[in-house]
Amino acid sequence: MFVSRRLLQACRITLFSRDNCGLCTQAKSVLSDVWDKRPFAYKEVNLALPESKSWKELYDFDIPVIHISKASAAEEQVTSASKAVKLMHRFTTDQVEYKMDQVEKH
Repeated sequence: MFVSRRLLQACRITLFSRDNCGLCTQAKSVLSDVWDKRPFAYKEVNLALPESKSWKELYDFDIPVIHISKASAAEEQVTSASKAVKLMHRFTTDQVEYKMDQVEKH
């Protein structure tokens, strides 16, 4: 079962968030609902951590932000963030799945 689930993870979703963020909690709930229907690789970037300074400078007032990419794509880079398939602030499961479809088709 583990192998077949991994094969289903065509997308990776990177969540940019921070602690004590109500919208971030809501975003995690949406992503959990999406994952229940359509598993994906997941990474979270906490903007409060020192190693996330460059992401904080970019997204501090926009969180939560998600980047959706192919699971096999290189790790997210600040320099290519403008090209990322993303959603910001409030988003629904349907919006996330629509963006996942876009990523998988390309």
